[in-house]
Amino acid sequence: MSNICLFGASGHGKVVKDIATSTNTVVEAYIDDNPKSEYLHGIPVVTCEQMATYEANQFVISIGNNKIRKIISKKIKNDFATLIHKTAIISPTANIAEGTVVMNGTNINADSNIGKHVIINTAAIVEHDCKIDDFVHISPNATITGNVHIGEGSHIGAGAIIIPNITIGKWATIGAGAVIINDVPDYAVVVGNPGKIKKYNNE
Repeated sequence: MSNICLFGASGHGKVVKDIATSTNTVVEAYIDDNPKSEYLHGIPVVTCEQMATYEANQFVISIGNNKIRKIISKKIKNDFATLIHKTAIISPTANIAEGTVVMNGTNINADSNIGKHVIINTAAIVEHDCKIDDFVHISPNATITGNVHIGEGSHIGAGAIIIPNITIGKWATIGAGAVIINDVPDYAVVVGNPGKIKKYNNE
């Protein structure tokens, strides 16, 4: 893999940089709309106006907010890299699209398809035959069991469990520790065990 730049000098950016380091990928710079310092962990932080300096590099959007990640993905014309931590266990039949980051201790099992600019966070499990659409964030220790479909932009909270054959709609939010035993409609916010709809996100 060539050297990369990360768009977003934040806490999430630090973790994404660690993924890159685990695979001997060099992060040349962070790009940030509003830099808070000139360096982050020894790596230069530069403004969007300075992006042209790094046009030859691939990018990863190191921002946790799903909506912002989608907006930025449409503005950047560079190629996007995919970063997978060296401790992640990935089935050879799984497919992971560009811009996605897979953190340490995760498992992605057979015939699962992971979309673009997805975050699979620390120690999360994605079981066989799952379909994870673009801009989803699966938080630490969440368990996505077999044949689950998660729609674009949805956020699965830390430690949540989704039982087999469930469909989660787009831009839904699943609360931390929730247990999902029924399909979840678009934009729904679901919490508890068993999971219940509490409200709906704005479209």
